[in-house]
Amino acid sequence: MKLLFCNCDILASDGAGFRVIRNGYLGVGGDTIDYIGTDRPAARYDAEKDMRGKALIPGLVNAHTHAAMCLLRGVGSDLPLQQWLFDKIFPIENRLTADDIEAGTNLALLEMLACGTTSFSDMYFQVPRTAEAVLKAGMKANLCRPLQSFDPHERPEDNFRVGEALELYDGYNGAGNGRILVDFSIHAEYTCTQPLAEYAGKLCSERRGNMHVHLSETKKEHEECIARWGKTPAAWFRDAGDFDSGAFAAHCVAVTDDDLRIFREKGVSVIHNPTSNMKLGSGFAPVQKMLDMGLNVGLGTDGAASNNNLNLFEEMHLAAVIHNGYTGDPTILKPADVLRMATLGGARAQRRADTGELRVGKKADIAAVDLSAPHLTPDFDLPALLVYSAQGSDVCMTMVNGKILYENGEYTTLDRERVLTQVNAAVKRLYA
Repeated sequence: MKLLFCNCDILASDGAGFRVIRNGYLGVGGDTIDYIGTDRPAARYDAEKDMRGKALIPGLVNAHTHAAMCLLRGVGSDLPLQQWLFDKIFPIENRLTADDIEAGTNLALLEMLACGTTSFSDMYFQVPRTAEAVLKAGMKANLCRPLQSFDPHERPEDNFRVGEALELYDGYNGAGNGRILVDFSIHAEYTCTQPLAEYAGKLCSERRGNMHVHLSETKKEHEECIARWGKTPAAWFRDAGDFDSGAFAAHCVAVTDDDLRIFREKGVSVIHNPTSNMKLGSGFAPVQKMLDMGLNVGLGTDGAASNNNLNLFEEMHLAAVIHNGYTGDPTILKPADVLRMATLGGARAQRRADTGELRVGKKADIAAVDLSAPHLTPDFDLPALLVYSAQGSDVCMTMVNGKILYENGEYTTLDRERVLTQVNAAVKRLYA
């Protein structure tokens, strides 16, 4: 089917930045953008949608989250990271069933679609249930089964998580015509033995995979790694071979300049998680320095237990203002930089070269923002308006591969009431 969006403002790609087209046209042929311009295209379309008063933007990419943790939303608030993780989160996660994972994932999909997210990178367990939920919903996702080991005597090949990770890769990488991509993952340096990290790096490299890790999320994590190994987490992962075929690292708050040079040398993308970092008191990632060094930076929400939502508009807003505050410099992280992190930066971290921007020939992964709300009036600067003023609730349409999955509060592939019933049953059992 060919669909033409008419009379819309368009945040189109312009090389490394954006150009705003006012009252323009965007055409979709099948799953691909086939026209962008100010004049009505000569080609015929099967249907037209009048988008007057709305802006079309690239679908947002949540490049680091734990979707099923929506079931743990608000658990362990106001605790530092490792106490929160070991004392509050892990005990509940140990009770999660595959049905719980499916319910929590579907709840996350409802939330993300309603906020304009078209693709996300997820790190969790019972991943086949997550993959099936994503396939049914029509979204895109990079999924991984993180590896952990607390037994220094365990042989890596005997770790059950390794088997699950390989089964996931063999069963789902490329599923849904490429909507599902499977990454490799080590949860973090402090939850993994060195032999397992080296083994994981070898498996990833053999498959030319992408490695997803937590890295230097806190000063404590960073310094304890140096005390254990005489090197930073970035150097530890590098020396274990985990960056050899590419990687993306979440948080990167306590990194050094040498760490950033490792990222640049190895092509490691950084995923910034401002809300989670602020809520857990982890600190401020040196994002502007990363961008200045030419690193690819994406944006993520982290899980709903440490955020407490999956709203990338909120992440954009925070990313754009917190660094001004702590540096005392209001000129860093321009709105266009933040928008790029939330779109093309995340897509590049996911190795999705065909999305992340509105450009002819790219996949039709698109969000529409209703600009009629009082807090979006007047509109002098669309990128600034999207970053500083827009809310996730202003999204009125989300399209993935040319298919509308959410529009004006309604879902085309998800049964909202059924999902909420499943979630309530899981919550009742988990917290009884």
